[in-house]
Amino acid sequence: MAEAQLTISNKNYSSWSLRGWLLCKLAGLDFEEVSVPIDDPSMRAELLLLSPSFLVPCLSHNGINIWDTLSIAEYLAELKPDCPILPKDVKKRAHCRSVAGEMHSGFFNLRSALPMNLKAHYPGFKVFHGAQADIDRVAAIWRACLAAYGGPYLFGELSLADAMYAPVATRFLTYDVKLDPVSADYCRSVMVWPAMEEWVAAAKAEPEEFEELDVEF
Repeated sequence: MAEAQLTISNKNYSSWSLRGWLLCKLAGLDFEEVSVPIDDPSMRAELLLLSPSFLVPCLSHNGINIWDTLSIAEYLAELKPDCPILPKDVKKRAHCRSVAGEMHSGFFNLRSALPMNLKAHYPGFKVFHGAQADIDRVAAIWRACLAAYGGPYLFGELSLADAMYAPVATRFLTYDVKLDPVSADYCRSVMVWPAMEEWVAAAKAEPEEFEELDVEF
């Protein structure tokens, strides 16, 4: 039996599920996936027992239920202090938390205008002005981190920050967003992360569930 359960939603669309799943992979946690269709009333009732706000992902471990992606990250970092979720250096760790927190609480225009859809590709997609400001800010964060810590990931090695921004990298590819060379290289590094390759393959194998895009669960 697996050490833990991670409740997630549709892999093609659910960016928050992806973030939580990547964090569990980074921690080396032995976990079982439980997929919950949010639009199924019986499944919503089941999810309510785990997360009072119906949030996914939700990690269940040792009788504890943890929802909210940053809470899952902090729990896993405490549970497995040798895992790479948070950098060991105190300054890097504070910087990592800051950029992860900005992703967690911001970029609403980007999320609404460019919903995650791993099966789709829209060459020449027209990005509206509000979303472009978010894109520019994400790219600025990436360039600053990569310059400061040498890459190939935001803090050198894989970390919480990469898990938080991985769905954004997929969006940039889906909607053919024009990026500077440094940011484009980072997107490619994210997409060849073995855990990402595993998730994307599973997402593309899923049956279609939605007639229109769901932005964030």
